[in-house]
Amino acid sequence: MRRGLISVGIFIAFVAIFTLSRHSIHSSTTTTSTTARSTTTSSTSTTIAAGPICTASAFSGVYNEGEGAAGTIYASITLTKTTAGTCTLKGWPILTLSDRLGAVLKSTDVDVPSAASGFQFLTPTQANAAPTTLTLSMNGTTTFSLAYSDVQSGTSACESAVTVSVQFVSGGAAIPVTPQYAVQPCNDGQIWLSPFY
Repeated sequence: MRRGLISVGIFIAFVAIFTLSRHSIHSSTTTTSTTARSTTTSSTSTTIAAGPICTASAFSGVYNEGEGAAGTIYASITLTKTTAGTCTLKGWPILTLSDRLGAVLKSTDVDVPSAASGFQFLTPTQANAAPTTLTLSMNGTTTFSLAYSDVQSGTSACESAVTVSVQFVSGGAAIPVTPQYAVQPCNDGQIWLSPFY
């Protein structure tokens, strides 16, 4: 009889330990699953919010004729996103100037603002600000300002460009833009450029 009671006690203890251990395993599995799902959701929404980097092939451009002041010509270029979806853009454009035969002309891009240049655009105020991240969707636009001196110095001739190509990154796709009048930067084709705004 005593041996039977010991056997029953061991059996009850075994059942109790087994039941409690199953409950603990089940609880930690649920917690792990919930944590993983929460992390994935957070990660996905962050990726969607950031969006892919803009590529020039998704844009068209228009040259906005400007004005002259004390030998400096001011203008701007507006780029419009022509494809679906959103993308992000930050920084300065890269310009390439071409003549009427398509030959690439000498030019030097000078980013504004920068420690190397004390140049300031007259307007708008965004042209003199540091680059900011822009998010653009279809038909969204971004603009940047440009300026150059049209006063010849020394014996170097001023360039005469009929096409201005805009790149977002060096070696990337380019957006060709045709100004109404030739762009004629002097001083080895020096052009001051604002960030995209």
